[in-house]
Amino acid sequence: MPSLTNKVVLITGGARGIGAATAQAIVAAGGKVILTDVDQEPLDKLAAELGSEAALGIVADVTDLPSMEAAVAAGVAKFGGIDVALANAGIATYGSVQNVDPAAFRRLIDININGVFHTVRAALPSLIERKGYILVVSSLAAFAPAPGLAPYNASKAGVEHFANALRLEVHHQGVDVGVAHMSWIDTPLVQDAKSDLKSFGQLIEGLPTPLNKTTSVEACVKAFVKGIETRKRRVYCPSWVGMIRARRNLIASSIGDRTTLKRVPTLLPQMDEEVRRLGRSSSARNKV
Repeated sequence: MPSLTNKVVLITGGARGIGAATAQAIVAAGGKVILTDVDQEPLDKLAAELGSEAALGIVADVTDLPSMEAAVAAGVAKFGGIDVALANAGIATYGSVQNVDPAAFRRLIDININGVFHTVRAALPSLIERKGYILVVSSLAAFAPAPGLAPYNASKAGVEHFANALRLEVHHQGVDVGVAHMSWIDTPLVQDAKSDLKSFGQLIEGLPTPLNKTTSVEACVKAFVKGIETRKRRVYCPSWVGMIRARRNLIASSIGDRTTLKRVPTLLPQMDEEVRRLGRSSSARNKV
């Protein structure tokens, strides 16, 4: 198994959830991390916990390319370069296409798609120099759509294909590109949605097994770390997500739609009404 010892990993969305837990695992394995996030307090706390010799926390916004370029420059100055970029930052929105706040939709696209581009663009010179690895975080949502989550579904499908094209561009330069696809992970993103919307929990519960199961952050981190160590082309968590992806054409067919279509007339109006009462189309921490 390749070692992470002294490998430098850039992680966006690094202050909490999967990003923070992955950073902890990488440092425990002997690696170093450059963490970016827009939330300074948890970012500073995590960087202090990991130690200044192993971690650098930088407040940076993935929607702003100069901000990410400055973060990368600071990380390279401290650690000498970047071996891995984990494009992890992402948010979700709530509500139907007809009712979702357009500003929330635009913000999601800016973070989930432009943020991946800005992360890769900023880190690529160092990654090429060190023949590194990029892991783009997509989702099961890239090929298993859900009503009320169209913007998130679209963004995760978009970054998957972005990574597929990027792989072709940088392979000859010694850089490998992987894509991570996860089901429901017990992160702040999923926790916030469940807390905000009763309909979100009902949406998950009504899915067929195993799509209705929530996986621990620890299991996701284990998959991410193994993927980084072995420079995997695809990272799945849980492993059955790979089998779902292999059947993506069936899932997007009229046969695959049947179960969900039965629930939409009741579930989607309920979600839209809950969103209306909330007064926002995303988590309070991500409100436009």
